[in-house]
Amino acid sequence: MEKTDRQREAVFAAIENVAARLAEAKPYLTELDSAIGDADHGSNMDRGFETVVEKIEEERDSDIDDIIKAVGVALISEVGGAAGPLYGGSIMHASDQLSEGLTPESTVAFGEAYLEKLTDRGGASVGDKTMVDAVTPAVHTYKKSIENDDLPAQEALAKAVDAARRGVEFTVPLRANKGRASYLGWRSVGHKDPGAASTLLILEAILESAEDSLDESDLEQDATSPTIPDEGKEE
Repeated sequence: MEKTDRQREAVFAAIENVAARLAEAKPYLTELDSAIGDADHGSNMDRGFETVVEKIEEERDSDIDDIIKAVGVALISEVGGAAGPLYGGSIMHASDQLSEGLTPESTVAFGEAYLEKLTDRGGASVGDKTMVDAVTPAVHTYKKSIENDDLPAQEALAKAVDAARRGVEFTVPLRANKGRASYLGWRSVGHKDPGAASTLLILEAILESAEDSLDESDLEQDATSPTIPDEGKEE
């Protein structure tokens, strides 16, 4: 099987794994959102990714960026509240970064573009008790692991998942400054943010699928990329 085909199959496997993980975690996310939100985050994410799995069947022969864009479109159409535009719109915006397929460079660019759109659209910063508290450390850790520590992509992703996990715990003692949870004021303290929690579930599922479906040769970095400093090159 060609490298591009292996990457395409890995992307489909990851999306299906994300959908299964969110379906399994629906009661957990509902419980989290019942405490500080509308109690619909679990059902919204489950319904959204169930639709994603159906819609991407039409993209079996598409390029990676078009498959990912279709994920964003499906989420915007099916996920209610703020989560649909935040997840779906950010994925659509970032999907262009994958036009050359999956490489360490393109996935770093995808993460940065996703975070940029997420913060721009939602207006949240780190410490506001939102999904940004999980996404930001994950993206920064992944970028550093690739560009500074020269780690393989899957090892870098594992570190990003750990960073997101700490980000979810970071939200617990915070008072919410954005979204419906902010209406609760100090009563929002002591609860995990549901969006941060679902972000972690998604990253865990992607990591699991990457470990099962790809080896490092499938994610070889482009030695000519300007985003990866040459060894010994002065910055």
